[in-house]
This record gives sequence, structure tokens and C-alpha cells, in this order.
Amino acid sequence: MVVILFLILLSLCIALGGLLVFLWALKSGQYEDLKGAANRILFDD
Repeated sequence: MVVILFLILLSLCIALGGLLVFLWALKSGQYEDLKGAANRILFDD
């Protein structure tokens, strides 16, 4: 029973960490210009 509680707590901590990393990526502007990067790959200057 203790192992199940430990695994639930561990999974909640990992999920919270993933959510925090995702929110940090949103705040830092990682998802703002998705079309620009795709066009830079296709069209060489």
C-alpha cells in the first residue's frame, strides 16, 4: 500500500513538473512564430 501511495505522489510531482516546464515555454515565447521556422527551412535565401 505504501508503494502505491509513493508512486501516486511521484506521478503527481512529475506531472506538475511537466506543467511548469510547459508554462515556462509559453511564457518565454517558444510557440509564437510556428510558420516562420517552417518557411525558413523551405526557402533558402
